[in-house]
Amino acid sequence: MSTVLIVDDSATDRRLAGGLLEHSGEYDVIYSPDGQDALAQLELHVPDMVVTDLNMPEIDGLQLTRTIRQMYPFLPVILMTAKGSEDVAVAALQVGAASYVPKRRLAQELLNTVRQVLSLAKEDRGQARLMRRLIRQEVEFAIENDAELLSSLVRFLQQGAASRGICDETARIRIGVALQEALTNACYHGNLEVSSSLREVDHRAFYELCQERAVSAPYRDRRIYVTAKFTAESAEYIIRDEGPGFDPTRLPNPTAPENLERPCGRGLLLMHTFMDEVRYNTTGNEVSLIKRRTPQAAPQNGAA
Repeated sequence: MSTVLIVDDSATDRRLAGGLLEHSGEYDVIYSPDGQDALAQLELHVPDMVVTDLNMPEIDGLQLTRTIRQMYPFLPVILMTAKGSEDVAVAALQVGAASYVPKRRLAQELLNTVRQVLSLAKEDRGQARLMRRLIRQEVEFAIENDAELLSSLVRFLQQGAASRGICDETARIRIGVALQEALTNACYHGNLEVSSSLREVDHRAFYELCQERAVSAPYRDRRIYVTAKFTAESAEYIIRDEGPGFDPTRLPNPTAPENLERPCGRGLLLMHTFMDEVRYNTTGNEVSLIKRRTPQAAPQNGAA
């Protein structure tokens, strides 16, 4: 069973977040009242994940995220954001956090976000040495609107970047998060044509409509087409759906803090923060995401 450390100076919020995870029966939860105590606990026992508030005395969520990134690069961090913390949240994502959940939506989104990030954190290192000697690879997929298939594809695609030395462990997880968001958008908003505004109003109704359309014509016959190109210096992912598309020029600025809690803002922010380049085609049904090799990542022909 995975262990999650919850860090929040509010006892009420701390217990709320931890209770949501404990109630699922999937996680052991430990608690810290502030960043200083969290770092002390990490010295004694490193959990599988840290979920932290942003606004805390002495060591806040931003500083805690930065320290964890330096001392425990394999440990993913999820932020709990509140109104007024948007600037700090964006900064924390930029320095290493894997994802975030608005506090007002903990009940709807925390458990799924923890599941997603922990799943993406798993890595098979068995072929790492060999794959770093691969000069170039290009793969193509045509995927049904199936969440399990999409999750398997994300793991394959993020491993493709990591095994070639394009990214370190933290960036590998973040690539996975960005790809999951892009593929989810292609499935739910593209092929199934379900608006994110419905999820904001009624979380259950959103997913019930997605399930209904996944087995109904014409939505069930649509596919998501994915091309991945790997070299020693970069990974490029092209994701295209068969939906009607949208006008990309009308998208809100994903890096603007005021858009942090908008229904369509979360996925866009994570994609733009975690990838080096994100661009849409003119009809809005295809997105390209590029991740370039980070300086600390090992080059293709370097030592294993």
